[in-house]
Amino acid sequence: MTRRDEIECWLTDMDGVLVHENSPLPGAADLIQNWTDAGTPFLVLTNNSIFTPRDLSARLRASGLIVPEERIWTSALATADFLKSQAPGGTAFVIGEVGLTTALHEAGFIMTETNPDYVVVGETRNYSFEAITKAIRLLLAGARFIATNPDATGPSADGPMPATGAIAALISKATGMEPYVVGKPNPMMFRSAMNKIGAHSENTAMIGDRMDTDIVAGIEAGLHTILVMTGISDEAEVRRYPFRPDEIISGVHELVAREPLLSDEV
Repeated sequence: MTRRDEIECWLTDMDGVLVHENSPLPGAADLIQNWTDAGTPFLVLTNNSIFTPRDLSARLRASGLIVPEERIWTSALATADFLKSQAPGGTAFVIGEVGLTTALHEAGFIMTETNPDYVVVGETRNYSFEAITKAIRLLLAGARFIATNPDATGPSADGPMPATGAIAALISKATGMEPYVVGKPNPMMFRSAMNKIGAHSENTAMIGDRMDTDIVAGIEAGLHTILVMTGISDEAEVRRYPFRPDEIISGVHELVAREPLLSDEV
């Protein structure tokens, strides 16, 4: 088991770990500042593919957290990185917003509705029946199916709303095809993030608030895993899973307040 003081690089989820409803959680600003001052390699991860890293950096800054855009890794970036490795200079029909289309363009992909290599489904607030129908027909004609993340719902001020996983499920039902999902809980998202900052699994930690995405993906990627209780997980949920994080803490403020010590066994 990796000691806390042996961790050299950090990955952390955003919502439920650093911020909650656009407000910083206790200790988040200090933790980011400590990493920055020490020159510690880190990335803030999110399954949300709507926004570009620049957009997210600005949103975090408005919440009081200074996170440069190069320190943000989204499921859109992970998806673009994966597709570039599979089909350099390929083509895609995209259901998604600027975070996804920008990432794919920067990876050298061409957006098209004519015989694309891939149909890529990401987060959007503007799903259309026409676009979904087009995606179904392109898949049946031979395109390959990619989803940025599996989340069935996302939060809003008025309650849950359909997210990428729900729309992908609709397309799967119509085509009989399941998408390859790049974002969490696929550990590939963590591996691509580590590649970006030159990290290695044996000295990298992942901080998350969800057992079913952050922690399981961290375990499968070989990382030191830390579950915070400031998000959606609670003790009852943790007990339901056959796997355990290396540490459970009340929030990231503990990473600032405590001296490095042996990982807390669960």
